[in-house]
Amino acid sequence: MPLFINRNEYKIQKHGMEIDDAVLTITEGDADKIEWPLNRSLLTFFWFLIIFVFIGFGGRVFYLNVIKGAEYQGIAENNSLRKIVIPAPRGIIYDRFGKQLVSNIPSMDIVLIPLDIPKDQVEQERIKSVLLATFSLDHAVLDDIFQKLDRRSLEPIILKEQIDQEETILFLSRARELPGINLYKTTKRQYADSLIFSHILGYEGKIRKEDLISHPGYLVTDSLGKQGIEKSYETSLHGTNGFQQAEVDSLGHIKKELGIVQPLLGSDLILNIDAELQKKIFDDLQTWLEKKNLKQAAVIAMDPRDGAVRALVSFPSYDNNLFVGGISSKEYKMLIDDPALPLFNRAISGEYPPGSTIKPVVAAAALKEGVVNEHREIESRGGISIGKFFFGDWRVNGFTDIRRAIAVSSDVFFYAIGGGYGGVSGLGMDRMKKYENLFGYGSKTNIDIPGEADGFIPDPQWKKDVIGERWYIGDDYHASIGQGFITATPLQILNSISAIANNGTLYVPKVVAQIRSANGVVTPILPEIVRKDFMDTNILRIVREGMRKTVTEGTAQSLQTLPIEVAGKTGTAQFGNEEKTHGWFVSFAPFEQPTLSMIVLVEGQGEEGYNAVPLTQSVYDWYFSQSNSHE
Repeated sequence: MPLFINRNEYKIQKHGMEIDDAVLTITEGDADKIEWPLNRSLLTFFWFLIIFVFIGFGGRVFYLNVIKGAEYQGIAENNSLRKIVIPAPRGIIYDRFGKQLVSNIPSMDIVLIPLDIPKDQVEQERIKSVLLATFSLDHAVLDDIFQKLDRRSLEPIILKEQIDQEETILFLSRARELPGINLYKTTKRQYADSLIFSHILGYEGKIRKEDLISHPGYLVTDSLGKQGIEKSYETSLHGTNGFQQAEVDSLGHIKKELGIVQPLLGSDLILNIDAELQKKIFDDLQTWLEKKNLKQAAVIAMDPRDGAVRALVSFPSYDNNLFVGGISSKEYKMLIDDPALPLFNRAISGEYPPGSTIKPVVAAAALKEGVVNEHREIESRGGISIGKFFFGDWRVNGFTDIRRAIAVSSDVFFYAIGGGYGGVSGLGMDRMKKYENLFGYGSKTNIDIPGEADGFIPDPQWKKDVIGERWYIGDDYHASIGQGFITATPLQILNSISAIANNGTLYVPKVVAQIRSANGVVTPILPEIVRKDFMDTNILRIVREGMRKTVTEGTAQSLQTLPIEVAGKTGTAQFGNEEKTHGWFVSFAPFEQPTLSMIVLVEGQGEEGYNAVPLTQSVYDWYFSQSNSHE
């Protein structure tokens, strides 16, 4: 069928006619020939073709924008520009003299980006096969991760932490076979002398899902402090992550770097801890315990002038580096099954009967309440009898005033001032409790390490309510020598003696001295006073003189060989039914102007053992012979 028609067939006849006449006389067939010079059927075909094409385009536009619009929009946005997190290095921890106690070392994790994982199940199975052949991964865990994928998410999922160099090289060689799998550059902690400092520093580890609730700004790839200073100063140590803005392809591979926002480093911590003193105590304690076939002990050293903690040792200890990359179940089971409980921080969490280390506080209470004066003497003939009960002394001490009673640790003297005997009215439990609470017994000291215990000071009402018995005079006697229901942590006992040493100020013990930000701004952690002036200075002087006599003529005379004057109080506290005792020695030095107070606890020694005193002697001898290097 011809598209155009020959014009010669339709020439207008011009001869002998006017135009008006032609219009008026034109036939219907001629008019049709003038109005439709093209073939009408063909034009109709083109008309429908155009309509069909437009309908097709409209349908496709509807499908892409309405049905698949959200999906393609997300893919387009996420696949074009992406922020890749740059983890902020954690702050460093130093001792008081600048010795670095922990380092950040480079580490590489392997992560999965859900959005970049192909949707095709066959392709996913292939990726899993390559992953299993490249890394040591648990097949079931990997299956579970893929089954629970939220493919709209850009949140990385860690497949394996701290891959080694061989695995890194292997991954790089197979990267094109693993769409959606990336390397994640980060750092990990490395603790120096981990056994010596682990109960102070604690450790950091990868954040758990439940931790994200309390740390909403954290990513699943972040780490946080789990124990010790790492936990209590998490806010300072944790920096602010930076990010790299990059253009990536649909597989998540970086095609072009567009800019970097550098991470903000976490703040450094400068501790009050003297690292060399800490090592000295740990090494001496380990040697001494091995010699005596003992396994558990705790030592704390403090500056009584402001509550700064100079050393804190709990033995046995553990390697906190084991927890950094995620401790294996086998290693963790070994730690928790160890009967010596190496994860347990005895120094702040152990609750023990304080034994005679509580006597200086009871003595101060008795002087304050006028139960005795500094000259009142009480005779010890080896014990006292109340009805059918006998309350023994550890030896016959004869007549003792309050100074000598502290020095020789006369139980009879303290039975009398605590519960009453031989014309002495006695404090009674309520008044003993009042003063013990003032010196910090029965409540946390609020040291800046998590996990501290409260200790316990009983009273008659508690015994009636809990045990269903009334309070007897024997309970007063036991309480007056730190036995019976009383418990305290080593830190509480040391803090009370530090208050006696500094003439009456009870401080909050502090492990951290300063926080130094990434830009060098130093924020000091100022000494914090719990209370002061709650005891007459003259009474505290009498108590200190009694503690000095412990060394000059009492139960710790071996310390007289030291180059400085030491004051202290020995203690033994019975426990269990095996005639074992906990051995204590709490002390301060130099006597006139104390700069260091220290407590030593040795668990499970023989009934007559004084293992805490020789250790104290060794540490003081070393510490005060360092020509003021510790100041």
